[in-house]
Amino acid sequence: MNTGSAFQGVADFCPECGTVLPLPGFENVVKCPRCQFSIDVREFESFTVKSSFTFNSLEASSVSAEIVGGEELKGPVTDRKCARCGNEGMVYHTRQMRSADEGQTVFFTCTRCRYQEKEDS
Repeated sequence: MNTGSAFQGVADFCPECGTVLPLPGFENVVKCPRCQFSIDVREFESFTVKSSFTFNSLEASSVSAEIVGGEELKGPVTDRKCARCGNEGMVYHTRQMRSADEGQTVFFTCTRCRYQEKEDS
């Protein structure tokens, strides 16, 4: 891609400042939203845009531990270390405990010993 810039880069990024470029539109140039560097739209004629999505399986992102006290432990697992037993893996859920203009509270439960922690975000 020869754009007259002092730098060489990937077509998705501005060769001057590195900002992600918008997709070509109806104008004859693609203009960087940050530094206003312009690239002739014909520079993009040979490029093909492909995209794909990969979804994690439900089993990989959740845990279903044994039932303790009539309650089954389910939810997304994070790599947070349990302060009580040192286990690497805690299930979490969030709840809005304070006013709407403040962050939510995150509740963590250890998948091994069921120790619970909370964090205000």
